Amino acid sequence: MSITRKRLSPEESRDAAIEAARALLIEQGPQAVTLKAVAERIGRTHANLLHHFGSAADLQRALITHLADTITAEIGAAAKRARAGEADPREIVDLTFDAFANGAGAMASWMILSGNHDALDPVLTAIHRLVDELAEGDESGKAIYEETLQLVLMAMGDALLGRAMASALGLPPEAARTIATRALIASRSGESPAAAASLAKIA
Repeated sequence: MSITRKRLSPEESRDAAIEAARALLIEQGPQAVTLKAVAERIGRTHANLLHHFGSAADLQRALITHLADTITAEIGAAAKRARAGEADPREIVDLTFDAFANGAGAMASWMILSGNHDALDPVLTAIHRLVDELAEGDESGKAIYEETLQLVLMAMGDALLGRAMASALGLPPEAARTIATRALIASRSGESPAAAASLAKIA
């Protein structure tokens, strides 16, 4: 008895491939995100994936675009809740750090080291779009851009080296997140990081 494979629309096929690519990224790292591996994961042919993406590089670009759009939407929502007093700044920090820890950091680093710098454009564009949206009507002016730069760089560094460095220094694994939260609170309140730590009870 033959099994009829469900026919997917082009959009559904792309979405399924991107979700499979995301799973491979988290499970095995960026080098595992190939057309062949994704095709096997979703039960399609290599030719089918070539038709939808053109190349492995295009698939990876589609994946990082998806990650960037999804992540910035979540962070933007949390930032707006924090402004309204409905969320703690730590939520913003955790969302950002989790995004880079769950594949985005490794993917970005791998692309940079592979010389595929243009593939990072969707990430930079999504972050810039989010910051412009949050800065609109914000009295802090350029502070939000500086906060974003610091937070993203800390999250990226933590994803690549954070736990090992914290362990070497005798600090808890979440030390970088705690420091980032202090800095964010300090920037928002105008207090020193030490005062912000006391205020947030995270010292």
